[in-house]
Amino acid sequence: MNNLQLTNSLTRKKEIFKPNNLEKISLYACGPTVYDNPHVGNARTLVVFDVLYRVLNALFNSNVTYVRNITDVDDKIIEASQNNKKDINEITNEVIKIFHENCKSLNCLKPTVEPKATEHIKEMIEMTSSLIKKGFAYENKGHVYFAVSSFKDYGKLSNKNLDELKVGSRVEISDLKKNPMDFVLWKPSKEKDPGWESPWGRGRPGWHLECSAMSEKYLGKNLDIHGGGLDLIFPHHENEIAQSCCNNNTKKFANYWVHNGFVTINKEKMSKSLGNIITISDAVKKYSGQAVRLALLSAHYSQPLDWNDELLKNQENVINKWYNLYSPEKNNVSEVDEILLDDLNTPGYIAKIHQLYNDASKGNAEKKIKFNQACKLIGLFSISKKDWESSKKSKISVSESYITKKIEERIEAKNKGDFLLADKIRDELLSKGILIEDQKEKTIWKVK
Repeated sequence: MNNLQLTNSLTRKKEIFKPNNLEKISLYACGPTVYDNPHVGNARTLVVFDVLYRVLNALFNSNVTYVRNITDVDDKIIEASQNNKKDINEITNEVIKIFHENCKSLNCLKPTVEPKATEHIKEMIEMTSSLIKKGFAYENKGHVYFAVSSFKDYGKLSNKNLDELKVGSRVEISDLKKNPMDFVLWKPSKEKDPGWESPWGRGRPGWHLECSAMSEKYLGKNLDIHGGGLDLIFPHHENEIAQSCCNNNTKKFANYWVHNGFVTINKEKMSKSLGNIITISDAVKKYSGQAVRLALLSAHYSQPLDWNDELLKNQENVINKWYNLYSPEKNNVSEVDEILLDDLNTPGYIAKIHQLYNDASKGNAEKKIKFNQACKLIGLFSISKKDWESSKKSKISVSESYITKKIEERIEAKNKGDFLLADKIRDELLSKGILIEDQKEKTIWKVK
């Protein structure tokens, strides 16, 4: 039975999820703009919507179409190309490759469709032409703008009145607009910049247009869930609603809007503009992908999440402990826990997993199965226990020969009765993440 509830940004209420079609659930999440390596803030969106995708699949027998786009034409990409003196395709291909590696390390399922903006220019030109024809957009010197005043519901998602809205850092300033709040659907391209022939001359699409055209192609005119980071509510998602509803003559573009909160460092939003980013690649070099994933789920998706080493170390220790009860069997999830159905309450669900672990540790076989199911439902236990142990060894900063040598020195110190030195060697290894255990006939070591 589906009792999934989601906080809908459009109504600002928690609502029971009722899909348009039980046989085809539609989910769209805004993917990366591929001008630079993805950071941990981007990873949160990835992981949150991956969990939502997994939950929907469990509830609706995998009848879910998940679309996550790639923005591979954008002013930021052109700027990165100029700054780095690299070809645009070289930058986008390189970042897409890193992005896919990041998805794999975080154990994010592949979306059903991963459309690239550059492969859907035809649909974008058609949508722009249609909006002009219907009187919602206008052309001026090769630029095409959406007339915001033509859509009476503009501002409902972001809860802003049109009179209050001001042109700022996220709204382009131009004398070509009839209204300062109008946004670009199509713009001319310089000779060296990416461009496509159109009825308004050679140019390229606006960012907002890209998502509307791609989501409609794969999910139709009215989709179930549209999601992304909190910073996309205005103007990106607001503009998507305006152009899609006007073009399709629909009252709604998406029935549920889901937005995840920011990742912060020292309570400041992690962003490239502030220069306080930690890339996903760097995070998973220092900690396991599973620890990073668990850290991203440790706070409710709608709340801010402060990123720090203590958080990551704790999650690494938790995963390490949980692997003691890892089971390789593919246990199909028969039901989704009520805690997770309550607006994807991952912190509450993780507390439940801790309880299942404690019960299963006492030898309860049924609880061990449930524990493994619970971990796998949110994308944990992505590798075998053997591979987990190997991956831990690969992250330690010292060689196995160094560890062996230190253990031999410690045994020698103990034999001589120098227990102070023996303890010092043990503590030295511990500081490097190596835990040693004295057994009857030998001393063994493992990664902490």
